[in-house]
Amino acid sequence: MKKISILFLLTIIFSIQTIASTLNLSISSSPSRLNPILANDSASSEIANWLFNGLFKYDKDGNVTTDLASSYEFKSDTHLIIKLKQNVLWHDKSEVTSKDVLFTYEKILDPKVFNSIKSNFKLVKSVKIIDKYTIEVIYKEPYFKALEIWMVGLLPEHILKNEENLMTSSFNKKPIGTGSYKIDSFEVGKDIELFANEDYFEGKPNIDKILYKFLPDPNTSFLFLKQEKLDIGGLTPIQIDRQIKSEFKDKYQIIEKPSFSYTYMGFNLKNEKFKDIRVRQALSYAINRKELVDILFFGHGEVCNGPFLPRTYAFDETVKTPKQDINKAKELLSQAGFNDSNPFSFEVITNTGNDTRINAAQILQYQLAKAGIDMKIRVMEWQAFLNTVVHPRNFEAVILGWGLGLTPDAYSIWHSSNSKLGGFNFVSYKNEKVDKLIEEGATTIDKKKLASIYKELYRTISSDLPYLFLYIPNSISTVHKKIKNVEPAFTGFMHNQKDWVIED
Repeated sequence: MKKISILFLLTIIFSIQTIASTLNLSISSSPSRLNPILANDSASSEIANWLFNGLFKYDKDGNVTTDLASSYEFKSDTHLIIKLKQNVLWHDKSEVTSKDVLFTYEKILDPKVFNSIKSNFKLVKSVKIIDKYTIEVIYKEPYFKALEIWMVGLLPEHILKNEENLMTSSFNKKPIGTGSYKIDSFEVGKDIELFANEDYFEGKPNIDKILYKFLPDPNTSFLFLKQEKLDIGGLTPIQIDRQIKSEFKDKYQIIEKPSFSYTYMGFNLKNEKFKDIRVRQALSYAINRKELVDILFFGHGEVCNGPFLPRTYAFDETVKTPKQDINKAKELLSQAGFNDSNPFSFEVITNTGNDTRINAAQILQYQLAKAGIDMKIRVMEWQAFLNTVVHPRNFEAVILGWGLGLTPDAYSIWHSSNSKLGGFNFVSYKNEKVDKLIEEGATTIDKKKLASIYKELYRTISSDLPYLFLYIPNSISTVHKKIKNVEPAFTGFMHNQKDWVIED
């Protein structure tokens, strides 16, 4: 009887020790398709990133490194050889081969497959299988994103080769990938469970399961976080400064870093009011960007003075943020023909659904008034704003935001050819020097030379002031302190999630 009791006790202890560990996250909307080449919305992209790998990825410092690729070599500026890691398995235990790379490329370009990444491959001339683990890529011309385009997750050729319509395939709901986690399926409006991939090529993650709780209301997410029902969550500046207590900070690590986005006031450069650079310079001197950051984000952000992400190769540290100088602003306006009897006035338009931008407009209105500038504010519903104001260029000035990539592509926003209707250069910025630099950069694969080109772009665009670059808000995240081995880095803190351990 005594032996049975001891055996029973040991069984209970062993069972407790082997209880699956779960990382509790939240998601505010349901994914549409868990397919790496179709994951256009943020929810689909977030989940798909756990399930799939590309040939390359960014490391924690934002540098390009290998993922499913084992190595690569440029035989020339247009000739790239990529070798795959061997013995990498799909979730169904089939091996990843060169066929999967070629198949993924063909599906991206398939006219029946609608995706947002086709244009990334416009300079690819051909993709050829050399052997089971080697791919040859020939480009039409040297391409500065020759490696980055292959960060897209691979698709399994052996599963999808006979699929008639990838857009409606059941694979998009029950995907098979190579990632550190796998999924059985998901339902719209329901929680999502991911399970550790025991065959992951970098080793099985320490945490057995990731549970995404479906919480469309951000207030509910915040409540769950304070109740310790979530292990990771985001905080707004007002929440971190005014709505959490010291007990919360005892339990959660606060991780804060600049977000990969900026907010700006863009001028319609075809409008007579803004053709004179002295007017744009006057507006720049009249505003106080630091005050914007302090009021809007309680200091949880930084001022922005140019078009590319700080701390990347494209950022030029020599460009300094203009400090508010009301007298200088008035002097420039006077030179441009404006004074107290003929004040400079204009209208700025922004969208509803973004209180921060509206508040920023009101602060700017107050700041500009000190220099005798009359700025009127109009706020519109998002779709109406796009369709009747932005796209047809029917504005004097707008307040908008833009995402910043680790590998910036200046062409879509700053090249004059994209000032046509439908292009992102809707402020009609044109500078021949900038056009030439962008074109030169697009065919430069040498990273040091590319950095030099983009720094010059940064200086030139910042000096021309097609925008008033305003601020970069911080991204504020919380991670429960029971999760060990979290390493914050430039790109975030999820880069080594596989090594995390949950200690209760």
